[in-house]
Amino acid sequence: MTAEPSLPNTQKGKPVRSSRPRRGGDLPEQTRPANSRAGDGRLNHDLDPGDTGPKDACGVFGVWAPGDEVAKLTYFGLYALQHRGQEAAGIAVSDGAAVTVFKDLGLVAQVFDEKNLASLTGHLAIGHNRYSTTGAPTWENAQPTIRSTSTGTTIALGHNGNLINTHELAAECRDLGIETDGSTNDTSLVTALLSAYPDESVESAALKVLPKLRGAFSFVFMDDNTLYAARDAAGVRPLVLGRLDRGWVVASETAALDTVGASTVREIEPGELLAIDEHGLRSARFANPEPKGCLFEYVYLARPDSTIAGRGVYSARVQIGRQLAREFPAEADLVIPVPESGIPAAIGYAEEAGIPYGLGFTKNSYVGRTFIQPSQTLRQLGIQLKLNPLREQVRGKRLVVVDDSIVRGNTQRAQVRMLREAGALEVHVRISSPPVKWPCFYGIDFATKAELIADNLDIDGIRRSIGADSLGFVSLDGLISATEQPPTRLCQACFDGHYPMPLPEGDVIGKHLLEGLDRRSSVDGTTAKEDSAA
Repeated sequence: MTAEPSLPNTQKGKPVRSSRPRRGGDLPEQTRPANSRAGDGRLNHDLDPGDTGPKDACGVFGVWAPGDEVAKLTYFGLYALQHRGQEAAGIAVSDGAAVTVFKDLGLVAQVFDEKNLASLTGHLAIGHNRYSTTGAPTWENAQPTIRSTSTGTTIALGHNGNLINTHELAAECRDLGIETDGSTNDTSLVTALLSAYPDESVESAALKVLPKLRGAFSFVFMDDNTLYAARDAAGVRPLVLGRLDRGWVVASETAALDTVGASTVREIEPGELLAIDEHGLRSARFANPEPKGCLFEYVYLARPDSTIAGRGVYSARVQIGRQLAREFPAEADLVIPVPESGIPAAIGYAEEAGIPYGLGFTKNSYVGRTFIQPSQTLRQLGIQLKLNPLREQVRGKRLVVVDDSIVRGNTQRAQVRMLREAGALEVHVRISSPPVKWPCFYGIDFATKAELIADNLDIDGIRRSIGADSLGFVSLDGLISATEQPPTRLCQACFDGHYPMPLPEGDVIGKHLLEGLDRRSSVDGTTAKEDSAA
């Protein structure tokens, strides 16, 4: 086993290119097009920018299609997966002789344009939308990550999920003498370990590295000629395989396959490694499957037009709403959703309860990316950055307001206040998931346990805190029933605290773990190579 001798020469806002003739040397750069706008990575989904709700998992996409414009296919695939990550976007392509990665902070449409997509030519590509769960939201941590081996093979990798043994992987990289590239995420460590087997194929290296990983991962990765996809043994995060007329596609969700005109073939199985090249498609097992798909995908993360484990997400959410109406009925005049994620459940609630459904909020579709944060004074005055009540619709009515989840409660508090100020007589809040009481370590960036309102207050305490007349959360059994999945095949940790993959003991887990290692190194006067990963 040989460690990589040198690192790619990367700079912000510039693609990184590796060609096979350069064996182990610095990777040459291409100048970023002058008209390509750099994003700053700041995005706000919440009514109150200081109240961060559940943040999406990342989105991954890969395509092997000689003769097609693989960069554009990947662009549209990432566009379809934009909801899964908005901090950064990147695409890697290969023409068989060189792998080029172009990535930056920002949304897909801000990072890429016609000119830079035209420069990304090849027969296979992978792409990534990032929301950070390990490592800060910096350019260095944007994906796909890239590494070259001492023999000239180049590996690019995108990751959806989060590993829980990052400290062990960092220690192994240190022991192998693999230097860091300025990134502080778990994905870069996996890419580095894959590059540590230069005398073996990437496929063979993957079968050695993947069993070492603990936690959640749905990977798309590539070398010069082959597209790979792999999913952890629990299959926490979704990953699907699709077929094009002239190739293959892998993606986080079936909606992305639909967008690029690919037919859905099947889900990539937990513990499976796929390889796709000129010889066709190959499958190998690196772990025994123990399925534990993320239950929160059905509540919020996935697009409603996607299908997970054979169950349409939209249908599941409508059914959750029906169940919610049975469990927590209310005497009301109108059922309204909190757009967009509350819409299917609100429809189901209204159908089951026999109460009219309508819109009570209008959403500013262009608010999301905030360059200027409002002052605290403006927040206190009630500035509505994202939602505004439809006053004529809600005035004088008893309302049922359906939302997907409550994390801190600040957003719901603001919504209830706005509806009352608009003239609502009563506001009954219904939530299409159980109380979130535990953080996720498998790829969703919830608040810490201490910040979760359900960890500190009972249901009536939450109701009083947000100012609602009544409050109801769908039961865990009711939610699971709506997915039509066996409870044994679902990860429910954020609701019941039972983590399917045991968490490591001690202070060796967390979003900024590797930044912490770097800080300890600088304080101790040691190098990262010398510092203990524990």
